[in-house]
Amino acid sequence: MKKVAILQSNYIPWKGYFDIIGAVDQFIIYDEVQFTKNDWRNRNRIKTKNGIQWITIPVRQMKLSQRISETEISDKAWRKKNWQTLITNYGKAPNFHTYAGQFENFYKTFEGSRLSDINLTLIKMICEMLGIDTVISNSANFELVGNPTERLVNLCKQVHADVYFSGPAAKNYLCEDFFTQAGIKVEWMEYDHYPEYSQLYPPFEHRVSIVDLLFNEGENSVHYIKYGKR
Repeated sequence: MKKVAILQSNYIPWKGYFDIIGAVDQFIIYDEVQFTKNDWRNRNRIKTKNGIQWITIPVRQMKLSQRISETEISDKAWRKKNWQTLITNYGKAPNFHTYAGQFENFYKTFEGSRLSDINLTLIKMICEMLGIDTVISNSANFELVGNPTERLVNLCKQVHADVYFSGPAAKNYLCEDFFTQAGIKVEWMEYDHYPEYSQLYPPFEHRVSIVDLLFNEGENSVHYIKYGKR
């Protein structure tokens, strides 16, 4: 039984995103869709002493129909600014130095200008930290035809999926009948029952970037997600 998930790329996503990757055999980055402003594609949330704060990659949106894969950075200083933001807010976290070198290397050496490439590089790097070895592919390398749900079904067919694994938000719009007719079962991720961990700046908040968990718990991070390799 081959299980597949298909999601748009996010910037340093929260732990639930990585749980979806870890739960499947193949994960497809679906960035051949419209870029949405003020969304998770180019920003995420972190904990600070002043509360929740956004950490953002500034991007250029040239047209409403612009795809995520076409979206480029608008300020070359983003790498230095974002890395400094992480140092400022997590430099005193108990396991900051466990992964600081890898993040610092990324922020100081990455030369790409496209948002998709940034997100994909970071997602793969963090999967390695969590021991997640799921195959990660790009939707640009497949044939994309039909309406939004038909595209997902066709992607599943092209990779010979038996199960399509989806986040719960898609229950509002996904037509399961399309998958059933194609012989593909739909399963849903559940984000409940996550244990709390030692987090700076209470009160505790689950829905923040995975970096919060990594810098606070280090190698123990896999015990606070559902599908990491322990």
